[in-house]
Amino acid sequence: MNDAVPAVTAVSDSQILKNRYAKIIGTGSGIPARAVSNQMLADELATRNIETSDEWIVARTGIRSRYIAGADETAGTLGLQAARRALEMAGRDAQEIDLILVATSTPDHVFPATACLIQGWLGNRKAMAFDLQAACSGFVYALSVANSMIISGQVRRALVIGADLISRIVDWNDRSTCVLFGDGAGAVVLEASSTPGVLSCAMHADGTLTEMLNTAGRMCNGAIVNHPYLRMDGQAVFKTAVTVLEQCAREALAMADLPVTAIDWLIPHQANLRILQATAKRLGVPEEKMIVSVDQFGNTSAASVPLALDRAVRAGQIKPGHKIMLQGVGGGMTWGAALVQF
Repeated sequence: MNDAVPAVTAVSDSQILKNRYAKIIGTGSGIPARAVSNQMLADELATRNIETSDEWIVARTGIRSRYIAGADETAGTLGLQAARRALEMAGRDAQEIDLILVATSTPDHVFPATACLIQGWLGNRKAMAFDLQAACSGFVYALSVANSMIISGQVRRALVIGADLISRIVDWNDRSTCVLFGDGAGAVVLEASSTPGVLSCAMHADGTLTEMLNTAGRMCNGAIVNHPYLRMDGQAVFKTAVTVLEQCAREALAMADLPVTAIDWLIPHQANLRILQATAKRLGVPEEKMIVSVDQFGNTSAASVPLALDRAVRAGQIKPGHKIMLQGVGGGMTWGAALVQF
C-alpha cells in the first residue's frame, strides 16, 4: 500500500460498531487517453466558427487543459481504471468489497447501473452495487452513503467511484460551457476501522434551483425529449456555489467539533479556479492548503473531487493524520462536504 495512506489495524466487528469509523485506505483515478489543451480546443472550435483562445479560457476559468474520452471510453471503463488503482493502493482484492457505489450523471446504460458493470469486470459477484446521481456533488454524496452503511455494520468495505463523461452532453457550439468540462474518474476504498476516518458529512439540496444548471433531455419511445445538452446560468451558479460551499464546510466542522484551522487540505469541487479561490477566502483557508486540479482536467463533475484527492495522495501532499475537507456542488442544486482524516 502507498505510504501516503496509513495501514488499518485489524479489529473485531464489535470494536468497529462501537467506534463507528469508515477510513479511506486507497485512492485511484482513471483518465481518457486524449489530452486536449486550450489551444487544441480553440483550433477545433474555430472550425465551427466559434472564437476562443487559451488566454480567454485561462483568465475566466483557470483551466489550461482537459481530457476528452474516445469512442471506446465510458464512465464505466474509466471508473474501472480508478477502482483497480484504488484497490491496488489499499492492498485489497475486489472479492473483499461489499459495496460498489458509482456517482455519475453519464452512466453507460439506462440500466443496469454502471456500478454493476464495474462489479462484473472486477469479477465480484457478491457486493451490493448501484449508481447515485447528484451531479457534481455525486462523489461526496456517495461517500456519505457508504460511510453510513459501514458505521451501521451493514458492510465492511466499500468501493466509491465518481465517474463522468460530460463531453458527451455539452453543446460544442456553446462557448460558455464547452470549454469548462472534461472527462475522468476517481475512486476510494473505504474500510471499517476503530481509528478516525470520515469525521462528518453535511449534505443538502434545493430542488427549486433546477433551472440554474441542468440537462433536461430524456429518452422516450426511442427519441430524446427536451433539451439534450447541459445548460448553465454561470453567474448564478458562481454566487450559489461559493455561498453553499462555505456553509456546508462550516457545518461539517461543527459536527466534528473542530475549527477551520484543523483543515490540512481543502478539496472543493473543481469547477472553476475562481470558485475555488473564493471558497478558500470565505473560509479563511490559505490557498496553499487548497488542492487544485481544475487547471489540468477541467470540470469532471462527480469525478473532480476523487480525482484531485488521488493526485494529491500520490504526490505525497496528503499524509497520515491529515484532515481533508472534500466538497461538492452541482445541478439539483446539490451540495455537501465531508471531513475525513487520513
